[in-house]
Amino acid sequence: QVQLVESGGGLVQAGGSLRLSCAASGRTSTMGWFRQSPGKEREFVAAIAWSADRTNYADSVKGRFTISRDNAKNTVYLQMNSLKPEDTAVYYCATTPLGVGIVGAAAYNYWGQGTQVTVSS
Repeated sequence: QVQLVESGGGLVQAGGSLRLSCAASGRTSTMGWFRQSPGKEREFVAAIAWSADRTNYADSVKGRFTISRDNAKNTVYLQMNSLKPEDTAVYYCATTPLGVGIVGAAAYNYWGQGTQVTVSS
């Protein structure tokens, strides 16, 4: 059983930055971040392998977001820069036994409760 707890969300102006954290209890492998805004499906944002040597990003966040992890702390981070209003969503972290190339939410078997990110224009 894995428990995931996200933190770091909030309200920020367009162009600003936020760093999300996801603290895990239990053994994790590939970790990912997803987001969901009202009326939309949950979408893949980024993923990182356990060894941190492989990452994957959605095209919409490439060059702006960076995923990282500290296995000693069992924590994954999402550094979000140059935020846009369209980044507004609830952000979730999740874990999967599969690789970083798998972007479907159904492949992830443990999820956090989510943290709200709101970007004002």
